[in-house]
Amino acid sequence: MTMPARSIAQLSILLQSGALDPLDLAEETLAGIAAHPDRAIFTNVTAARARAEAAAARKRLRDGRSRGVLEGIPVAWKDLFDIEGLPTTAGSRVLQASAPATRDAAVVRALAEAGMVNIGRVNMSEFAFSGLGINPHYGTPRNPASLAGQHRIPGGSSSGSGVAVAAGLVPVSIGTDTGGSVRIPAAFNGVVGYKATRGRYAMDGVFPLAKSLDSLGPLCRTVQDAVWIDAAMRGLPAADVLPRFDPADLSFVIPETVVFDGAEPAVVSVFEAAVERLARAGARIRRAAFPEFSAIFDLMAKHGALVTAEAFVLHRARITGPEASEMDPRVVKRTLLGEKITLSDYVETLAARERLTAAFEARLGPAELVLSPTLPHVAPALQPLVDDEDLFFQTNGKTLRNTLIGNFLDWCGVSLPCGADADGLPVGLLVSAPKGNDDRLLAMAAAVEGLLG
Repeated sequence: MTMPARSIAQLSILLQSGALDPLDLAEETLAGIAAHPDRAIFTNVTAARARAEAAAARKRLRDGRSRGVLEGIPVAWKDLFDIEGLPTTAGSRVLQASAPATRDAAVVRALAEAGMVNIGRVNMSEFAFSGLGINPHYGTPRNPASLAGQHRIPGGSSSGSGVAVAAGLVPVSIGTDTGGSVRIPAAFNGVVGYKATRGRYAMDGVFPLAKSLDSLGPLCRTVQDAVWIDAAMRGLPAADVLPRFDPADLSFVIPETVVFDGAEPAVVSVFEAAVERLARAGARIRRAAFPEFSAIFDLMAKHGALVTAEAFVLHRARITGPEASEMDPRVVKRTLLGEKITLSDYVETLAARERLTAAFEARLGPAELVLSPTLPHVAPALQPLVDDEDLFFQTNGKTLRNTLIGNFLDWCGVSLPCGADADGLPVGLLVSAPKGNDDRLLAMAAAVEGLLG
């Protein structure tokens, strides 16, 4: 079953005009989730809370006291965000018995204050430590673009978020992104995924993976939807409609280093067709080598990855104790690699990160953003990755490759659907900007979205 996929904007018009009642929308959403055959998408459905929040939204709308464009809009949360009364399990069995959260995470509170209706929590890779979205404990959500009889992966770690939006179950789900975990499932599932600059939102009540890399963002249907969510997550009034860019004001550079290595021909073909549409419309596009990209991977090969070092410190007691037997062995194996990363390795990596970020930014032209394929391949089939550990790690590394560059260099980024391969599997186009350029990024991504249709 696939629900009609409606954007926040479409639903908001209906709700604000009185053509749709928030409580009816909540009931429709809950019924759609209950009827959906994929039981691996949601880990908790907060039905009582959803009904109470929808009833409150209904009253505000009827009394002429709407809190804005997000009033009555359903939202789902990755299983890393504290929701009052529920344990935060981070996609893991070992946290099932942990104490329930005594209050919502700061961003959960912020969206509730904007009038949104909390529908529940969605599935993820265990402890957010994989780009594939495979979870042996709660099941792996099926990519809705899979052909009949297939189970293509959803991408991770925000797997349930990507699938819930792509399947039309909710118009938006909030994820986290440490190495690509918003942009990867957005690309695999054919939706919009916005990774904000690290530190743009309050992280209180968000279960971490690697604090030097962790960022947040929505998976939704349009860039405008992402703009409204972004404003609300920062506690701001609903942002205005995005400024319109003339295509001649759009300026992009396409990296020739790393991001196309080993890419599937269909992905390259779809990406280049999108670039051609932008160029025909008048966007300025150049191509350039970025040796900093190669240097990142050389650095990781020499000193280990920042995410692995920080995840090991966070989970050391778990993965070296009895709880390890209850965890996904692939997560344990990858986290244990952090044991070999020394303090000097870590400090040298942080210093190199600053140098490489500055060197990269010096190569960018004024007002220029980065354009690349979000991923080098479409969503692969699940079963071979479950059966073959070597293939799992190889595919995971390749899946994370393009997006982790942005986390390392502290970018913000938006993955946009830009077409599909011959089997209908989505391809993503990634627009990225240096840290702190979120507003310009979102406006330019909206312009790209409009030109790509």
